[in-house]
Amino acid sequence: MVLRMKTTVDITDSLLADAKRRAAEHGTSLRSLIEEGLRAVLSQSSQADFRLRDASVDGDGLRSEFASRSWDAVRDAIYAGRGA
Repeated sequence: MVLRMKTTVDITDSLLADAKRRAAEHGTSLRSLIEEGLRAVLSQSSQADFRLRDASVDGDGLRSEFASRSWDAVRDAIYAGRGA
């Protein structure tokens, strides 16, 4: 059983006219066209388009004094003397 809910959407007159024309051209209803468009947008992962820039730096990794220490110890050393 598919549940449906009525809703009101405020769009420009020209967009509505274009949507009605497209629906008619494809022999479908305006509701079906809107649902198809929403499904297409929602199926796209916005995360997939995001690319984090490479911000790595050259170096040899952790200094030997921190090699076997926990992240808490490394963080404490980073913020030592900074009032926090």
